[in-house]
Amino acid sequence: MYDAPIYIWVLALIPVVGIPGITSVMLYRGALAAGLKRRTASTVLAVAAAVFAAWIVTTGLLGAAGFYHQPSGQAAPWFGATFAVALLALLAATRIPTVARILTGPGSLVRLTVPHTLRVLGVTFLLVMAAGQLPAVFALPAGLGDIAVGLAAPFVALRLMRGTGRRRAVWFNVLGIVDLVVALTIGFLAGLGPWQVIDVTPTTEALALVPLVLIPTVAVPVAISLHIVSLIKLRADGLDTGQGPGQTAAARQQSTMSDVLSN
Repeated sequence: MYDAPIYIWVLALIPVVGIPGITSVMLYRGALAAGLKRRTASTVLAVAAAVFAAWIVTTGLLGAAGFYHQPSGQAAPWFGATFAVALLALLAATRIPTVARILTGPGSLVRLTVPHTLRVLGVTFLLVMAAGQLPAVFALPAGLGDIAVGLAAPFVALRLMRGTGRRRAVWFNVLGIVDLVVALTIGFLAGLGPWQVIDVTPTTEALALVPLVLIPTVAVPVAISLHIVSLIKLRADGLDTGQGPGQTAAARQQSTMSDVLSN
């Protein structure tokens, strides 16, 4: 276990709990906006929150037991496997009929964007770097990239709510994925992988220890899945071209602004 001060625990846990939590609330609001009964929406909220909570507790206990960390300082094979399983499970869940209806309902792009706001807490990586527990080669791009995405999220959501900014939404989601992929890649190459291609001290070993290990095993898969679903919807609606179907979709999105605010 990484001997992190209490403020690092708090800062790390806020996005780990907050991003799935906000996503659960957005699913509830999306269910109402899609015309589902309030009881159904409440069930979706309860199930999503319970699954996320169970996963956070499970991966936290595994991390505390050293499941993701090897004595050599590298990440155990289960680290990458856990991330992949979590991401695939989230994407598979979008195929559930009720969830699919929610994700294709009015205002869904706004609700898919809102949870990214908590990525401003990428500042956690910068603070851990300042404490000498993470290398700058990882902390700077990962931390600053997350902060940028978190700051941009409410503005992108606001434009989508107004029925504009589709092209910017495409870039937001693409760059959001790039930010996370770059962070994971550098983390792997700078100490977590079997070969430390990037020779730095300290290494990224702390990422395989609690509380930081909760970020790549919980928050990152949720964030990537939100980006992917958003891009799929943007492409399906033709919103990335700004022509034809995109203009009609923009009008529909603007007409649902009041639904997003009221639900």
